[in-house]
Amino acid sequence: MREGLIPTVLGTAVTASGAAMRGKYPMAAAAVVGFGLAHVVLGAIDLVEHRKQRMF
Repeated sequence: MREGLIPTVLGTAVTASGAAMRGKYPMAAAAVVGFGLAHVVLGAIDLVEHRKQRMF
């Protein structure tokens, strides 16, 4: 499995769940969305850094 894929996928799920709860808990939703987006960005950085390495 490519390095960075797990944080990117989990960050996407956390971002979506934060967006889903923005109506009832707007401040908590903003924190959860921010946390999820940070994971998406860090996972994407890992994916870009290691894209030339082969998977064996």
